Amino acid sequence: MKLHAQALLFDNDGTLVSSLDSVRRCWTRWAVEYGITAERFGRVELHGRPAAEIAGDLLPAARVAEAVARIEQLEVEDVPGGGVHLLPGTREFLDALPADRWAVVTSATRRLAEARLDAVGILPKSLVAADDITRGKPDPEPYLLGARALGVDPAACVVFEDAPAGLRAGRAAGMRTVALATTHPAGELDADLVVEDLSALSALVTDAGIEISVRD
Repeated sequence: MKLHAQALLFDNDGTLVSSLDSVRRCWTRWAVEYGITAERFGRVELHGRPAAEIAGDLLPAARVAEAVARIEQLEVEDVPGGGVHLLPGTREFLDALPADRWAVVTSATRRLAEARLDAVGILPKSLVAADDITRGKPDPEPYLLGARALGVDPAACVVFEDAPAGLRAGRAAGMRTVALATTHPAGELDADLVVEDLSALSALVTDAGIEISVRD
């Protein structure tokens, strides 16, 4: 199977990099600090959602801003201690792309996203973060902003995601989607194409755009 696009939009955590251990470690500490029981905390979906939405599910509105600042600080401080690493195929796939034909679209804050990306040597020309949006995934707003940042019609973009909420966001934005089964079983991922990670794919850049293929 091949997909053709003018631009590619990548989620970060679980798509380009792995930060699951860091996320669990920092959010667990955060929950203890804020007196949230393990049972209640366990019912909240963490992955692929802005911190403000997670905190809003667990705390009174008046405490959300302070709580978001605290989790951001915990996660940023965790990065140098090995809190993030590249997922298979990320470097090779991104190196094949022109810098103005791809962007990172993440639910993390800009400060946290830049810390994680810098730690693994990824420097996107365009980055859409939680600070830039009013509605997080699965709303299409983040990916529509990503397309706008690259000056490309949303219908000509392909989204790369590991989380169901992010895939729904991409589809709602009118984009085709590639799911990476890095954090969720493949059977839970609804996309035009489902692969294990970026190492399963190759990208060919031509005058007509970008051709994405599954490696033999």
